[in-house]
Amino acid sequence: MNHQDPFSPSHAADGLQARFAMRIAARLSEQSELAPHDVSERLRFAREKAMERSRLVRTEEQTAAVVSTNGAGGATLRLHPGASSGSWWVRFGSALPLAALVLGLVFIQNLHSRSQISAAAEVDAALLGDAVPVAAYGDPGFVEFLKAARD
Repeated sequence: MNHQDPFSPSHAADGLQARFAMRIAARLSEQSELAPHDVSERLRFAREKAMERSRLVRTEEQTAAVVSTNGAGGATLRLHPGASSGSWWVRFGSALPLAALVLGLVFIQNLHSRSQISAAAEVDAALLGDAVPVAAYGDPGFVEFLKAARD
């Protein structure tokens, strides 16, 4: 249980701030009756927008990060879909593994292509450096000769 000491400095400061805010609100209410209609309408509109923004900020702070525990004793962090605080970090963190996967696949493809090119170059070098003419490898009789030579 979380009980605050009513005599703590933070509690006293909160009380002072609340009283100060109430005094200002009362003075503004008194003076708003003397203001012209268009000014009072603009003030009313600004007040409504400020209250709406304040409500949104409060609800985002309350629901931005919710920590829940799973059955195995671990904890998971679930972010509220409408949470704006840190949302670009979440998007960046989600896109980072995908980017690493794509870069890894491109690297593997490049490595595979280089190994195929290297193997083809070795075969070509062996064919060109051999005493047997290249046309002989296309002859069906030569293939039979090679098979018979292995036996």
